[in-house]
Amino acid sequence: PRVCVVGSGPAGFYTAQHILKHHGGARVDIYEKLPVPFGLVRFGVAPDHPEVKNVINAFTQTARLERCSYYGNVTVGRDVTVAELRQAYHAVVLSYGAEDNRVLGIPGENLSGVYSARAFVGWYNGLPENRDLKPDLSCETALILGHGNVALDIARILLSPLHLLKKTDITDGSLAALTCSKVKRVWLVGRRGPLQVAFTIKELREMINLPGARPVLNPADFTGLENAIKDAPRPRKRLTELMIKTALEKPGEKTMEVQAAVSQAAAPREWGLKFQRSPQEVLPTTDGRRARGVRMALTRLEGSGDAAKAVPTGDVEELECGLVLSSIGYRSLPLDPAVPFDTQRGIIPNSSGRVEGVPGLYCSGWVKRGPTGVIITTMNDSFDTAQSVLEDLQVGVLDMSASREGFGAVESILRSRGVRPVSFSDWEKIDAAEVARGKAAGKPREKIVDPQEMLQLIG
Repeated sequence: PRVCVVGSGPAGFYTAQHILKHHGGARVDIYEKLPVPFGLVRFGVAPDHPEVKNVINAFTQTARLERCSYYGNVTVGRDVTVAELRQAYHAVVLSYGAEDNRVLGIPGENLSGVYSARAFVGWYNGLPENRDLKPDLSCETALILGHGNVALDIARILLSPLHLLKKTDITDGSLAALTCSKVKRVWLVGRRGPLQVAFTIKELREMINLPGARPVLNPADFTGLENAIKDAPRPRKRLTELMIKTALEKPGEKTMEVQAAVSQAAAPREWGLKFQRSPQEVLPTTDGRRARGVRMALTRLEGSGDAAKAVPTGDVEELECGLVLSSIGYRSLPLDPAVPFDTQRGIIPNSSGRVEGVPGLYCSGWVKRGPTGVIITTMNDSFDTAQSVLEDLQVGVLDMSASREGFGAVESILRSRGVRPVSFSDWEKIDAAEVARGKAAGKPREKIVDPQEMLQLIG
């Protein structure tokens, strides 16, 4: 059987890995829009979390298998259609992730100084489409809308001591911009309360222990929560206890003035969590061009736990800031008119990865279940889809009597359209160049951010 996987992030690679491991004859071709593989492992994981990127080693082993091929620099839906792929392969798996961000939908969202978390993360991680972002970091206060791990990643990058960032694979340009940054205070704002935050304890602990930055949590936000979490699941309980402990920590018994002077000297930067505030409008400067703050609707919670809804109370509050980052989630987009798509939920309608009404078409990862979860979640999800493909091969749902040409057929289509795919050994040349450039600067790698430069490098 010839199987095609669209997208080379964790979902694509784990799907390919599982099929190759459990079917001795299957051949899998992986297509990727960018010249370089690995999706959000390369472009989403924070530069100071190198251990999370270790999965790249396993993906590289898969890509080097004789029965696996990688074709970068190919945009499915433009360079080759899904219908053409279905002609060339017995099964096609769409694993192209969530390449857009959810919008706030409020006035002032397009003012200068307002950025999506997705674009900001793409900028410091070297995603080609965000390389010219040039975020303005000349203000003292930044506001991040959202209480997820991505929000904490951004806060950490904005406040991290430069000597820590210099040892990571953060891009050259963003490191230079952060070196001149005036940001010294970051507020993370959410519509709901402490019991509904979406970040995990590891990320929170890392933020609390960040050198040179002190947490500012309002004890009033946490009153009575000890009782509320008695029966909560253990991860939620531990996370909430850590927030309570941080909020209530009493400084030593020195006089307040001495204490303030000492802590300010020790921690010139600060960050804090604000709850039950929903953005209503980004407020413009007098010339109407830039953000100067955000007007928030104060909310109260209806219901409890994860199902709690934030309802405006009618009261509002203004928060001053010159930088607004909206971290309210990623969004998948339809790839090709031939593929069913649920625009409400932002996913391809499917059951266990089988695309509804289109036999032989499958999906895995964020485009299958929505943009949530960490790499391990995506791994299990992709194995589930791969299992569906294997079952369909076994029971004869997929017509194996017709021989399919796989890349042979696609190659002539691409050539006729002037598209030159990038192979995995081409990527390894780019990889080697990045690692060499990084070594010179004492970094694990220096990412090349311009696709043209990548293509020139491989000749």
